[in-house]
Amino acid sequence: MEVRDSRRLTGPNLLTDRPGAVLDIALDSAEEDSRASAGDPAVEAWRRHAKRALKAVGWAGTTLVSRVFPGGMSLAFEAPIDALYAATEVNEWAWDAASAELAGEPVPVLEEGAARLRETIAREVNPRLASLAEAAREHGVTFLSDDDHASVGLGVGSSTWPVGELPQPEEVDWRKVHDIPVGLVTGTNGKTTTVRLLAAMVRAGGRVPGVSSTDWIAAGGEILDHGDYSGPGGARQVLRDRRIECAVLETARGGMLRRGVAIESADVALITNVAEDHLGEFGVHDVEAIAECKFIVARACRHLVLNADDPQIRERGARLEMPVTWFSLDASDPFLAEHIAAGGEACVQERGRLVLKEGGRILPLIEVPDVPIALGGAARHNIANALAAIGVAKALGLSIQPIAEGLRQFESTPESNPGRLNVFEIDGARVVVDFAHNPHGLEAILGMAKAMNAKRRLVAIGQAGDRDDESILELARATWKARPDRVLIKELTDYLRGRPEGEVATMLETELRRLGANDDCLERVDSEIAAAMAALDWARPGDLVLLIVHSHRDEVVALLQERAG
Repeated sequence: MEVRDSRRLTGPNLLTDRPGAVLDIALDSAEEDSRASAGDPAVEAWRRHAKRALKAVGWAGTTLVSRVFPGGMSLAFEAPIDALYAATEVNEWAWDAASAELAGEPVPVLEEGAARLRETIAREVNPRLASLAEAAREHGVTFLSDDDHASVGLGVGSSTWPVGELPQPEEVDWRKVHDIPVGLVTGTNGKTTTVRLLAAMVRAGGRVPGVSSTDWIAAGGEILDHGDYSGPGGARQVLRDRRIECAVLETARGGMLRRGVAIESADVALITNVAEDHLGEFGVHDVEAIAECKFIVARACRHLVLNADDPQIRERGARLEMPVTWFSLDASDPFLAEHIAAGGEACVQERGRLVLKEGGRILPLIEVPDVPIALGGAARHNIANALAAIGVAKALGLSIQPIAEGLRQFESTPESNPGRLNVFEIDGARVVVDFAHNPHGLEAILGMAKAMNAKRRLVAIGQAGDRDDESILELARATWKARPDRVLIKELTDYLRGRPEGEVATMLETELRRLGANDDCLERVDSEIAAAMAALDWARPGDLVLLIVHSHRDEVVALLQERAG
């Protein structure tokens, strides 16, 4: 048994509702077999020693939580927010004691370990931080903290201080402290586009939106920094910006699993869809575990917006005892009819319109052809994203007019939504750039391509090396299911991630050939730029080119913009 990771949990997470500490333990196959037959002796041993250690440091009564999965386990407990680093050491001591007991070796002496741990806790605790957090709860406003800063309230109603210069609660003018509406957006695909669409709706409503996403963080129309800010750090930066009047936060799987959700209580959270992606990380080995991960946001919100067309989401969401707005491309779904009849809310596509249904009321918002990102109805995945955004915007307090106006105004251009369904007209051919990085996303893009008129179709694909073999092969299957006239297979040297150069591309080519692709259809290229150039050389007027771009998006877009004039 090997400790793979020991870390703080700074917000609601897969195991607990509040901050704490977690250990990730890796097991080999023999240890897994032993665990299965003996009833998880390692977990029970950890529980015994963790209870002893927690009592010895003054944290008695803390709830212990474990999660067992193929190849390992996670062991966690909640802890004071101003002693999370020390909490990881308490957890590590408990595991060391459990490991020694299981191995028949001398168990560490509790008194010695507890004395050291109490000293560690004493060095870390920050009474002012704990007092400020408690005062924020009493005043009904959000408290956020990290290694450098602590804050009360959100956006325009926030105040922030360095953690070493915190005021006493009575020194805070609580009359000026308040929260702002906050929405969380998670799911396998569609998060970034939906976040940006929501920002357009907020702007149309006359409020300043704050956005965190995989590409940037922004306040209003100003991009504050480029990079992947879909984790808690990016969210906190947006939530502390005193210009922000409404925040929409892309909330990625990795951040939730590593640290938890940035905020303990958002107004609304959206789960766009659930599909296989990033399997094997943090004990997530199948689509059921991915769904469990996405539903972490339910621990941190008062209202959910859920995809009724996704079986995993529907099954889990139907069991929740909290307000849910469903969205669906199928307005005739009996499940939705029952939900609406009971006074519930749903966003649906009905007779070529996007419609909000509230109990007995039907509120038409906009015709599908008037939604630019729907591409006249061909981009069904973006119609779903638009319906999801309607539900979130309504929960954030926006009225129908700015919601419809945002839908009408938002276009998926390289400037407003880079790498997400960017369309170029080049010498009579239509070229589409998208970030579809898994089979689920690729199927959506290929389904759109099938609905668009074209003489011939080309798709350029590649995959990162950290995906498991089955996910890589499934990408090839999803591609060939659309029967493109030509497939370019890219080598992603920036995304090898442990695999030898050429291995992923060879796997894709081999599977495509097994499915029936021949030499006339297939071509290997050594980069994304090479793929774009080869695609443009191949394309003729009336053709459709799909460039699935990962690592060199900006360079590819610049090339296409130049060729498009």
